[in-house]
Amino acid sequence: MAITRAKKGEVVDKLKSAFKEAASVVFVNFKGLTVGNTTAMRSALKKEGISYSVAKKTLTNRALDERAYEGEKPELPGELALAWGEDLVAPAREVYNFVKKFPENLKILGGVFEGRYMTDAEILGIAQIPTLEVLRGKFVNILNSPIQRVAIALSEIAKKKV
Repeated sequence: MAITRAKKGEVVDKLKSAFKEAASVVFVNFKGLTVGNTTAMRSALKKEGISYSVAKKTLTNRALDERAYEGEKPELPGELALAWGEDLVAPAREVYNFVKKFPENLKILGGVFEGRYMTDAEILGIAQIPTLEVLRGKFVNILNSPIQRVAIALSEIAKKKV
């Protein structure tokens, strides 16, 4: 069913405003994903403050061209969905979690990160950055490790002297 010119204008305006307020955008191919899985993914993304929308490639390209990001726009074959949010890493990370669950149906095609087009490999690299809580835990573990080793060494010395 064809979309009216007015509706196309609304979609382009929605995409332009989304690109303006988004810190990062992920382009997703969702071929063959069931409605139930899509609904589950949408609700999980929404809980993380990430918007997810399906749009025609021509309308998406029109909105992207007006935004004028740096670099070369990635190829966008097949069905296209967009995930974006105010957090730089969250859209890529959360979509990647679903790509791991449904590898035959979901694929990251690329994205926009800090005002620059990124390839699928670059977005996958960004997606694998751990959350801030995990990074803090690793940092605390690194700080604690030498102290813990000194305590173990002193304990062993005390055992030998007794």
